[in-house]
Amino acid sequence: MKIHEYQAKELLRAHGVPVPRGYPAFSVREAEEAAQKLGGSVWVVKAQIHAGGRGKGGGVKLARSMAEVTQLATQILGMQLVTHQTGPAGQKVRRLLVEEGADIRKEYYAAVLTDRATQKVCVMASSEGGMDIEEVAHKTPEKILKVFADPLAGLSDAQALELARGIGVPEASQPQAVDVFKKLYACYMDTDASLAEINPLILEGSGAIKALDAKFNFDANALYRHPEIVAYRDLDEEDPAEVEASKFDLSYISLDGNIGCLVNGAGLAMATMDTIKLFGGEPANFLDVGGGASAEKVTEAFKIMLKNPKVKGILVNIFGGIMRCDTIAEGVVVACRAVNLSVPLVVRMKGTNEDIGKKMLAESGLPIISADTMAEAATKIVAAVQ
Repeated sequence: MKIHEYQAKELLRAHGVPVPRGYPAFSVREAEEAAQKLGGSVWVVKAQIHAGGRGKGGGVKLARSMAEVTQLATQILGMQLVTHQTGPAGQKVRRLLVEEGADIRKEYYAAVLTDRATQKVCVMASSEGGMDIEEVAHKTPEKILKVFADPLAGLSDAQALELARGIGVPEASQPQAVDVFKKLYACYMDTDASLAEINPLILEGSGAIKALDAKFNFDANALYRHPEIVAYRDLDEEDPAEVEASKFDLSYISLDGNIGCLVNGAGLAMATMDTIKLFGGEPANFLDVGGGASAEKVTEAFKIMLKNPKVKGILVNIFGGIMRCDTIAEGVVVACRAVNLSVPLVVRMKGTNEDIGKKMLAESGLPIISADTMAEAATKIVAAVQ
């Protein structure tokens, strides 16, 4: 799960990390009121979407008068913001963050994430903060410093100081940088985040360290422990089909192809998509119905897939271990009739009650194409949609 920048800064502020004063705004009027509350003569008007690269896409602008605040808020709210992370369609801007200006002397980068290879928490920092951090990581990875904290011990003062010195924080500001790194680590751990990123982390003219931008991703498996974070969820930023699927405990991700996939098990789903591509097709989705799919669940899965106008055929690939093939067969038959299926459907089943399931499909009177192997299933669905 992702959240907006202003929400990420609320979490950082609650953990003692210095952030600029600012207010979210959902209308031009609220943006004007935010600027008035902040006072001063310089404000930053920032688009709030779940994607990076907003500055390059024209979603972050500096205002030097109230008239400019109005002009920029009008311009940015409702725009279709295209960045390297949104795809060509972009994302509609429905929220703004209006912040006080900052006296930026130097931009750094800081982030915390879990490193599975070491089974520790990786805390990263770089002297090259700002909009091009991805390019820095690609071209000059040596400029990104890493320390690995044992989650039982936490990030030590020595490790935090190593990062502060390593990225060139002036000596007078190093104690505050150490404090910020440790508080960022604590925020990451306390919220069960999978990523906590500050970019840029700035050094102000006064020598103060401040988080000028922030991004958080959260481990969905831990959200039951954090209703306060679930409350941050913005469904407008998520794929409607994925939101709908989550209501039925279906793991669904939209893709760009035209062959819908319904599979039980994430590994088998990945292998199914690979096989479709191997035989010249393009999967339209990842869809794992899990080990306990009911007829209702399968029906909903079909409905979600068929809402995608690109879907020209469906491949059902089931391994009957925990999930019995006859149960899935029942679900497929019910689903086909419920949605009045009009695209080709290929079904491949292996495992528990396989013969019963195949018999149910054959006797259903529906134009279901049967297959015994993954290769045969992929070949048949690719041929059917072509």
